[in-house]
Amino acid sequence: MIGGGQLARMMVPAAINLGIPIRVLAEREGEPAALAVAAYGSHLDLDTVLAFAETVDVVTFDHEHVPQAVLRELVARGIDVQPGPDALRFAQNKLEMRQRLADLGIPVPDWARVDTAEQLAEFLADHGGKGVLKTATGGYDGKGVRVVRDASEAADWLLAGEPLLVEELVEFRRELAQLVARRPSGELALWPVVESMQRDGVCAEVIAPAPGSAGNVADVAADIATTVAEALGVTGVLAVELFETTDERLLVNELAMRPHNTGHWTLDGSTTSQFEQHLRAVLDLPLGATGCRDEWAVMVNVLGGPTTATIADRYDAAFADQPTVKFHFYEKTPRPGRKVGHVNAGGDDLDEVVYRARAAAAFFEG
Repeated sequence: MIGGGQLARMMVPAAINLGIPIRVLAEREGEPAALAVAAYGSHLDLDTVLAFAETVDVVTFDHEHVPQAVLRELVARGIDVQPGPDALRFAQNKLEMRQRLADLGIPVPDWARVDTAEQLAEFLADHGGKGVLKTATGGYDGKGVRVVRDASEAADWLLAGEPLLVEELVEFRRELAQLVARRPSGELALWPVVESMQRDGVCAEVIAPAPGSAGNVADVAADIATTVAEALGVTGVLAVELFETTDERLLVNELAMRPHNTGHWTLDGSTTSQFEQHLRAVLDLPLGATGCRDEWAVMVNVLGGPTTATIADRYDAAFADQPTVKFHFYEKTPRPGRKVGHVNAGGDDLDEVVYRARAAAAFFEG
């Protein structure tokens, strides 16, 4: 696995349980997946990645930032890369993603490529004087995204000379996510569509399944994710982030070709977690069942973390207060807005499950 973050960390127990040796290429010491790190070095450096890849049978990722040139050199040397560069390019570049989805007839927000202030001003004028501007590459968790109402608000990004993506500011009632896993031989498995709530551009809570989604919403979300996974040749876990609009349409917002924050509930709430499923998929093994263990599952992220005490100092009180909640922490240094862990709760009464998850997470705030 290239990348030593929390996704790699949560992949380790799944690999252990399956008896699959897992090795991690981390950028620096102290990253969350330290227990499985086999090498340190930059994912941007071809020689470093090649040296690591030659020690394993399959290469996969906990982020989408490995350059295309590096990925294609791995493939050229006969290394099994899952997902491959032809799929990953659409998660790496939002402009390419938008164009490919449009070509497939997948519903997306109205969008345009902009290289100049004049182009941006024209788009804003045609869309009610406001839009969402995104860097084509490198953005995540609210980074590389800003709402603009005048082209002057993008002067710094335009000055950098990189093409930008501008989209209509969608009027949506909620955000959804549909996760699907696909193996190279073509088998797919989908989890229930979930609802996600954001805080300052970062996922804060997830409810599975999304309330009121049975029927048309679930069917359309599943059809979109299946179409994308098959058409793009995705292997492993694919997360399709969606807007449910006020006029009851589903529009694709983002794609992630790896385990995703909106799937963390599966660690405790699904027959097969997204991490085990990703391993099965990239190794082309039969996929596991994806049903829910409870009627409802709720995931709440721990954002920021304690500022005056270590996380472990809160365990006694949190564990005693919420003995049915499952806690997951990443050994990350707390800072405002940073994901340092999450909690999962499940049960038959949604209000009660939400309460327990929020109460458990609250022990680790500030």
